[in-house]
Amino acid sequence: MERDKEPRIYLLPNLMTAGNLCCGFFAVLTIFKGMQMPEFGDAKHYYETSLLLIFGACLFDLLDGRLARLGGQESDFGREFDSLADLVSFGMAPALLCSKAVLLNLELPEGLQRAEPGVGWAIAFIYLLCGAIRLARFNCLAMLGSDEERKTFRGIPIPMAAGFIASLTFLIIFLHDNDRELGAWNWVLAGAMLGLSFLMISDIRYPSFKKIGWSTRASIPILAVGILFVGATIVFYQVLPAVWFSAYLFYGLIRPMLSAKRRKAVEEGLGSEADKGASEIETE
Repeated sequence: MERDKEPRIYLLPNLMTAGNLCCGFFAVLTIFKGMQMPEFGDAKHYYETSLLLIFGACLFDLLDGRLARLGGQESDFGREFDSLADLVSFGMAPALLCSKAVLLNLELPEGLQRAEPGVGWAIAFIYLLCGAIRLARFNCLAMLGSDEERKTFRGIPIPMAAGFIASLTFLIIFLHDNDRELGAWNWVLAGAMLGLSFLMISDIRYPSFKKIGWSTRASIPILAVGILFVGATIVFYQVLPAVWFSAYLFYGLIRPMLSAKRRKAVEEGLGSEADKGASEIETE
């Protein structure tokens, strides 16, 4: 009887979550190596590697949920494990990276210059704190199992927030090469982190796209666009990830202004095709 109460641990989804955690762990280690470099130019390679590891964690995070739903293997253990991994990969790693790589030298007014190093750390901690609150709230809402919570996220998901921060940081480093004096870009990233902190704990709804899975059907034009989408992202990896993550972020902000018909076209179009395909199989 006691064994019946033990949590169910499914192999493949949790392996993906472990890959997520591994990427986050090595991202943090790589950032620490960069922090030991005397010049920003010497540390740039480490910071860029850590950003790629954060993107890798995003990929593993996408796969673990897809595999769990595909095999009907969603579990309380998997949800909790995923949240712990997310806090490392999408909370700690981006906060540590930004506070050291970009936010360390925010140029404050002369009377506040003594507080300069602490401001960057404070902004990074606010982001980490809101990310932890976001994950805890998500787990509590997931236990309720309402249809609204399955279709949308309340507050921007922390992997998307981390992806936006990582892609924006990657773009800033790319644009300024080895130049540590980033000027206004410091404040752009600082504002972005504070804005994302608010969005994570807000009640703004973001689409989950959970219905889009391996069985989702698509037309030839949609497939061609998807291939071009992936190819362009690989070729222009310094720029396009920031565009895609920005599009998702701003879509959540304008979503309430769209008609229900347009929201359904964007969020449920592919998902409804997947449901249609599944119903046809059941009929046969």
